Amino acid sequence: MSRALVPFSDLRTAAYCARKCYYQRTGDDVDREPPPSVERIRDLERRYEDLLEAPTGALEAEPIAVEPVQYRERLGATRDRLTAASDWKRLREPSERNVYAAGKDCHGVVHKVLANPIEPVLVSSGEPPSDGVWESQSVHAVAAAKALAWEHEREIDRAWIEYPARGVVRSLELTTRRKARYRRALRTVWDLDGPPARTTNRSKCESCEFAAQCGVRTRTLRSLLPGFGSG
Repeated sequence: MSRALVPFSDLRTAAYCARKCYYQRTGDDVDREPPPSVERIRDLERRYEDLLEAPTGALEAEPIAVEPVQYRERLGATRDRLTAASDWKRLREPSERNVYAAGKDCHGVVHKVLANPIEPVLVSSGEPPSDGVWESQSVHAVAAAKALAWEHEREIDRAWIEYPARGVVRSLELTTRRKARYRRALRTVWDLDGPPARTTNRSKCESCEFAAQCGVRTRTLRSLLPGFGSG
């Protein structure tokens, strides 16, 4: 029996919190479009060269997440590192942008597609971890690579994630472990016939829009209840 293709965003959310994914998939009024603030950050990626030359005052008006001097230093170091590895030009001049890709099991938009070899690039508006990439983003990257590999009928061994608000670009090898996490997220989405168990990592609940519906008590929710948040 064939299964419906799973959106990249659902796989990313399922890897982060399966219960949140359930509420997103079953909600009638969930807005899946990124807000304008996300698009403004992603747009930084197209202007790296200008940002490296921009004066401090101009950078202060941009949606960067660090001080202008630090931003230029980080982005400059990223450029130099990737230039030495012959990847900077490929990243700056992708073969395609905002490409819809549909594979055997998943589908979605790939922000950039590199050529020779074919590799997907995801542009994140968030903050990278101290090392590597977040697990949910790793699952998203594998999904994008799987979809492109299916369309182009070839193996893809690497993907990229850019964090333009921080001037950071990271690559990730599509290892056996990363692919296993992707398959686990895929099975999770396919099996969502009711709310799964709540996550044990309550820090994920603090900013979740479904916290009240989920029934967890976060610090934000407690501050709104009588007797809480009053010192």
